[in-house]
Amino acid sequence: MTVILACGDVGAKRTDCASIFAHCAPTLRVADLCFAQLETTVSGRGAPVPNARLAMRAPPAMAAAARAAGIGVMSFAGNHCLDFGQTAFEDTLRHAAEAKIAVCGAGATLEIARRPALVTRAGVRIAVLAANSILPDGYAAGVDKPGCAPLRAHTLYEPGEPDQPGTPARIRTFAHRGDMEALCASIAAAREIADAVLVSLHWGIHMIPSILADYQVEVAHAAIDAGAHAILGHHPHLLKGVEIYRDRPIFYSLGNFAIEQPHVWDPTITQSASFRNLLSLNPTWQMDQVYMLPPVTRMTGIAKLVRSDGGAWQARFLPAWINDDSAPQLLPAEDSRFDAVAAFLADSSRDAGLSTRFTVDGSELVLHPA
Repeated sequence: MTVILACGDVGAKRTDCASIFAHCAPTLRVADLCFAQLETTVSGRGAPVPNARLAMRAPPAMAAAARAAGIGVMSFAGNHCLDFGQTAFEDTLRHAAEAKIAVCGAGATLEIARRPALVTRAGVRIAVLAANSILPDGYAAGVDKPGCAPLRAHTLYEPGEPDQPGTPARIRTFAHRGDMEALCASIAAAREIADAVLVSLHWGIHMIPSILADYQVEVAHAAIDAGAHAILGHHPHLLKGVEIYRDRPIFYSLGNFAIEQPHVWDPTITQSASFRNLLSLNPTWQMDQVYMLPPVTRMTGIAKLVRSDGGAWQARFLPAWINDDSAPQLLPAEDSRFDAVAAFLADSSRDAGLSTRFTVDGSELVLHPA
């Protein structure tokens, strides 16, 4: 049996970076492989680029802290990968390598960014691919340019009533055909050399519960059709629904996990126009509290993928809670917050039109198709 754990966004900026993993590390370390989304650069160098809405830079010590906590593979395909320019981008890849963390989704060229991280655990060869739909100008890798693997999406506005000018429009999105085809080609190639293929996608609508963009379903289904065993979503900063498609799990968003509050990265961020727009997306921000993010973002957890020796897969979820110090804590089933996270995940799935069922097994949720 092989156990793979997957977490949401990670980024620590504190004197003791290991403290943000203190409660969850014992669980992460016992997995055969633990994956997380690296939300920040890891460097002591560079300057914020002009188009970084919230420039995020963790100290170099964070890489070793994440590895000590059990994290062995990370995606760096996100909308903060070039916040501090190419210098910090290169430092991040170097610090991860020095900590023996395999990184996917970013690199010195587009070809490198699209390569999978390949690891072998318990005799199982695992490939992890990553791509990013949340792309500030210049953050996508190019033929001879560093950056992250792009998964661009197009947005159009469809009139609800075409013969009634000014009526509210429906927002439609669809994936960039070239990017989606490249992702699917990478998945198919990875299946030729790996027993398991995981795909991390930085995508979706942030801070708003439940709602999925059209392109997310389109890409997720295409990725599984191409051979992916699981989709691991990030970026919205809160949990979103889970779908079982062709017996494979799609975690549309694993939410925040072990990441600092916004003002820790930039004490002036609360005065910016972009932050005021973020506040408008969710009215429950707690600006006078230590934990300022909306309370719903405290609900988090760990995706658990179990591969039997015969090759069969089962998807599970371990509910967790983010404390005031931004450190996640796994929840036992007898804790009322366990029920709150389970209900939120089930409600988010139902509200998004997904028919996944959840049952409790100890302190874990087992995912079932309808």
